[in-house]
Amino acid sequence: MRPPLLPRVASAASASATPPRRQRTVRPPMPSSPALLSSTPPPAAPVETPKPETTQQHPPPARRRLTLADEEWHPLPLSLAELSLPLTLPTGQTFLWRRTSLSPLRFTAAVGPHLVSLSHLPDDDRLAFLLHNDDPASPSSSVAAARAALCDYLNSAVPLADLWVQFTAADARFAEVAARLGGGGARVLRQDPVECLFQFLCSSNNNIARIEKMVWTLAGYGERLGEVGGFVFHRFPTVERLAQVSEQELREAGFGYRAKYVVGTARKLMAKPGGGAKWLALLRDRELPEVIEGLCTLPGVGPKVAACIALFSLDKNQAIPVDTHVWKVATRYMLPELADKSLTPKLSIVVADAFVAKFGEYAGWAQNVLFIGQLPAKKLVATEVTSDTAKPTKRKRAKMVEIQA
Repeated sequence: MRPPLLPRVASAASASATPPRRQRTVRPPMPSSPALLSSTPPPAAPVETPKPETTQQHPPPARRRLTLADEEWHPLPLSLAELSLPLTLPTGQTFLWRRTSLSPLRFTAAVGPHLVSLSHLPDDDRLAFLLHNDDPASPSSSVAAARAALCDYLNSAVPLADLWVQFTAADARFAEVAARLGGGGARVLRQDPVECLFQFLCSSNNNIARIEKMVWTLAGYGERLGEVGGFVFHRFPTVERLAQVSEQELREAGFGYRAKYVVGTARKLMAKPGGGAKWLALLRDRELPEVIEGLCTLPGVGPKVAACIALFSLDKNQAIPVDTHVWKVATRYMLPELADKSLTPKLSIVVADAFVAKFGEYAGWAQNVLFIGQLPAKKLVATEVTSDTAKPTKRKRAKMVEIQA
């Protein structure tokens, strides 16, 4: 019998109270993992200018604003051990985040209608966000809505540090990889299912640079949210909007045979009762075998892609996307008797079952860490940022050819 699910940690709204803060000027957030990041020296610390204490009533800690580099940053209930940006965002779960600064390390993307940047606070490494498109008429409501969307997207209720303790005790290979990665922070996201599905339709037999270009093209059909660091960001389009795109249009944009998958899937989702977005959302309440079976009825979705979508957007924490990286880990450390065999759909099920038997109902999270452990360290964080609004995907990660799908 699988071990019970872990207790879910409290949300940002229920966090313990924090004493009233003093107004101050602090340095921008520093990179979260120096061993993995660029060697660019940090900027000199500004001279602190003391400001008088105020006796006015402060808002609750979850809505407290911190001024970093003359910008309004808002803390999230995630420490560095719970979420490391370079171990979570650029490692094959999503292809929409862009590094808009390396010093401090900053990632920017659209989360639903919210255009946000993520970085770590300089004093305690907590994660914080900067909202770029708040409503001037109601900034507090905009920040609260963005925080709620981010907490959901980042799966903040799952206690990652506790999981890593359990995984380390269960498997020596995991313990080795975890120590090399800094002891924590590789978190599984909870993406919008529509966004996740269409991203992974672009991933089959592809490399990171081309996947990002295709996904960026698809995102461009959505509502424009703003420009940050030279990149123009859009809200990911609806199924209805994607169903209006022609296959020829996507082929001319470089999608190749994947163009028919995108168009075919969008049109098939449109025919679902209640619409494709509703059908995908309802899969969160189904068992994993039914989820995989349902997703595999869509054009271009096979078992590996279906497992990625299930893990990264549909709450199927035990889903195991078995690719060449995971197969290598399994045959070397878990199932050595399969080392002389080739990966087949039947053996993929055997591997997935072995992961669940060892790691339990969050086996997909453990697999994600072992997958990252197979990547070269230099691939985890780019050495430079280029800002080209026309072609924003030309960066130094183009050589990494294996991903989760």
